[in-house]
Amino acid sequence: MNILYDERVDGALPRVDKNALLKALREQLPDLDLLHQAEDLKPYECDGLSAYRSTPLLVALPREIEQVQTLLRICHERRVPVVARGAGTGLSGGALPLESGVLLVMARFNRILHIDPAARTARVQPGVRNLAISQAATPFGLYYAPDPSSQIACSIGGNVAENAGGVHCLKYGLTVHNLLKVEILSVEGERLTLGSDALDTPGFDLLALFTGSEGLLGIITEVTVKLLPRPPLAKVLLAAFASVEQAGRAVAQIIAAGIIPGGLEMMDNLALRAAEDFIHAGYPVDAEAILLCELDGVEADVHDDCERVRAVLERAGATEVRQARDEAERVRFWAGRKNAFPAVGRLSPDYYCMDGTIPRRELPGVLKAIAALSAEYGLRVANVFHAGDGNMHPLILFDANRPGELDRAEALGGKILELCVAVGGSITGEHGVGREKINQMCAQFNGDELSLFHAVKRAFDPSGLLNPGKNVPTLHRCAEFGAMHVHAGQLPFPDLERF
Repeated sequence: MNILYDERVDGALPRVDKNALLKALREQLPDLDLLHQAEDLKPYECDGLSAYRSTPLLVALPREIEQVQTLLRICHERRVPVVARGAGTGLSGGALPLESGVLLVMARFNRILHIDPAARTARVQPGVRNLAISQAATPFGLYYAPDPSSQIACSIGGNVAENAGGVHCLKYGLTVHNLLKVEILSVEGERLTLGSDALDTPGFDLLALFTGSEGLLGIITEVTVKLLPRPPLAKVLLAAFASVEQAGRAVAQIIAAGIIPGGLEMMDNLALRAAEDFIHAGYPVDAEAILLCELDGVEADVHDDCERVRAVLERAGATEVRQARDEAERVRFWAGRKNAFPAVGRLSPDYYCMDGTIPRRELPGVLKAIAALSAEYGLRVANVFHAGDGNMHPLILFDANRPGELDRAEALGGKILELCVAVGGSITGEHGVGREKINQMCAQFNGDELSLFHAVKRAFDPSGLLNPGKNVPTLHRCAEFGAMHVHAGQLPFPDLERF
């Protein structure tokens, strides 16, 4: 793939003597597990975005915070880059290692330290799986709300680094809205605490700044999350539509009616057919699109909201509105949606999962535009997304074994992201920028904004050793890329009419 990456990031750093670094680490950290043989490094050459691959110089697998501190100090003294990695489920190349750097794997920090049911909080290490937090809180009638589709595997440290969302973030917020405190290590190994156990702290909101910083500002060692009481009742409505545009309009009408669902998800025909074949969730496979709308809360409110939403969906042109008959069917409806990504993988040898966000009002037009782009590039696109908050996940189907298809898929993905910016949205909603979307950062932000991002990076990491080459492009490379800041309403491709 054509990765926009400033080669001078590596060039500005001295060549690393692997043997000397390995010797220093073994002398000062004799108990630290280090991988350095080629066959041992191979499993760590990519994250969930497997199209981007790079073999790290070394892989470190610490168990104690003191080991991480010492490793960071040694790397800082020797000017060795460090890339942090959690479970490796990220989809933007954020944990892609550097051939000249150390890959710091935090997966062994996997203990739930304390659950406080009175305060409704949980203190956990960064390697704890997202779903494990809710499982541990279940005996207290509590749960952790953000639920990415990868929640069975993804780690909370990675969720913080990418500001992950999930199917219920419309009502309950992203990771940043469900955090109280994060313990981190600076690039020099200094311990820092961002946030507090209180709901607010004086000074700048560094916790919000750090959340979503993708490993550029520090290494996460502990996270305090908020827990919520489980709603007494949850019901799901499934609505079928004869067109994706109708389904998109229905989303806006539900929110306009003053209803905030616990989850509001959309799948087009290609995606729902794949999910149905895989999970057998009971989806109507003849529909061009379906909406899943979950209402939760106390029983009386849920029943009233279900009737209100049903009326909105029928007015919006739904050909069928079905309420899950019981908890088992509700779980099946959601299982189909949460397994849409692997299900679509059965349709094509490869697929490229995009992540962009748009205003809800733009959903019908953007879906129409994506269909036009799909035809233009000759690649099928399955649309799966968090419709309620406008976070889209178009899945571009291609075959990497066919010459040129990988490049076409990447080019189509770039056009979709630029389209999101053009209608007033963003190039990401929850997957982060990493290495994947660094081109489109040049389209979303102007030179002054990018310079400010670099200034924040220097304030935390003056030497630029933490995850270099990710998230924020250099101005030099933006100029070389030829990217222009795209203003809302300015289409990045004049051949596509305003919808």
